[in-house]
Amino acid sequence: MKYKNLIAIIIVIWFTLVASSFLWNLSDRKKEQKHIALQSAKSIFNYIIITRLWNARYGGVYVNVTKGTKPNPYLDDPMRDIRINDNLTLTKINPAYMTRQISEIAQKKDGVHFHITSLKPIRPQNKPTKKEKEFLEAFEKGEKEKSMFFEKNNKKYFFYMAPLITKKPCLKCHAKQGYKVGDVRGGISVTLPFVMNIQIVPLLFGHFLIFISGLLGLIILGGELNEAYDKIKKQAVIDALTGVPNRRNFMETLFKEFNRSIRSQKPLSVIMCDIDNFKIFNDTYGHKEGDKCLKKVAQAVQSTLKRASDFCARYGGEEFIVILPNTEIEGAMYIAEKIRTNVEKLKIPNEKSLPYKIVTLSLGVASTKGFDSTSENKEELIKQADIALYKAKNSGRNQVKVYDKD
Repeated sequence: MKYKNLIAIIIVIWFTLVASSFLWNLSDRKKEQKHIALQSAKSIFNYIIITRLWNARYGGVYVNVTKGTKPNPYLDDPMRDIRINDNLTLTKINPAYMTRQISEIAQKKDGVHFHITSLKPIRPQNKPTKKEKEFLEAFEKGEKEKSMFFEKNNKKYFFYMAPLITKKPCLKCHAKQGYKVGDVRGGISVTLPFVMNIQIVPLLFGHFLIFISGLLGLIILGGELNEAYDKIKKQAVIDALTGVPNRRNFMETLFKEFNRSIRSQKPLSVIMCDIDNFKIFNDTYGHKEGDKCLKKVAQAVQSTLKRASDFCARYGGEEFIVILPNTEIEGAMYIAEKIRTNVEKLKIPNEKSLPYKIVTLSLGVASTKGFDSTSENKEELIKQADIALYKAKNSGRNQVKVYDKD
């Protein structure tokens, strides 16, 4: 159970790690998304600035007056318009007017929109939006740039804005507004339609596969660990040679059964068994055959016990011990006699063990009748069964004796 709990904890930790990896990768993709959008917007902004500087260096440029390009009513310049002939009139395009025209072309072609604006615009249409006004005020406090994602009509956009810093060529139009070189006189916002969606499903599916693979590995490992734990646990309580419980297991079982017997006022009997002349057997046939003999005797003792509560253990060397819960002394004597008979029926040769010349058992029986719950009485019960065993040995072996305090 402890290993199962441990595996469960490891699985929770593994899930947490995979989930954390997914969230970290998702966050990283979002950062990458914003970085790409920011770099794209900044590139457009910088190209606009370079184009405006080119225009400003020449004090504006002249173009044909057409249906789409009318003279700029907000340009205060006596040389704004130049009539060449009846078919050709030129008008001066300043940086601001040029920026608006480029924006119209970009929006039609790529959906990119940029807007020149100011807190003190000369042209009313250049008045800032609520968000642009917020950003312009931030620029005057020292902010270098601002950006954000937003959605409109179920489409995702990236909004970027940076300040326009007053340079010397700009003073020709803006000096009368009170601007000096280095002042923030406005800003340009760039709005990009953003189609780089984060592929959440493949990312989630990939991490799901990683989690499942790890989970299967942990389940397999958990099964192996649990099997190893059960094996170790079994080795701790089972006698490796005979396959029956060992002495430690016997003492734990006796402790529980003895206390249950005292509480329920029901008898508990113990049978101590010892293989007769086992040293002679080993000396005659060797230890390998002695081990085989111990296994056969252990199986014979255990197979005699029919109730699930009956318990057989190897007590040590060639000794075995049996616990019989809720069993009077008479019933214990009956079981002991059956054990003795079943071992005798094995007819395992022991030529030098006279007079039987086969492997036999001597057995001693004791019961808890009259006992109380003190720990000494647990040991006393074993001692009494041992005394009865030696009584059987001294009476000629291959027989059952009951402890008699008299």
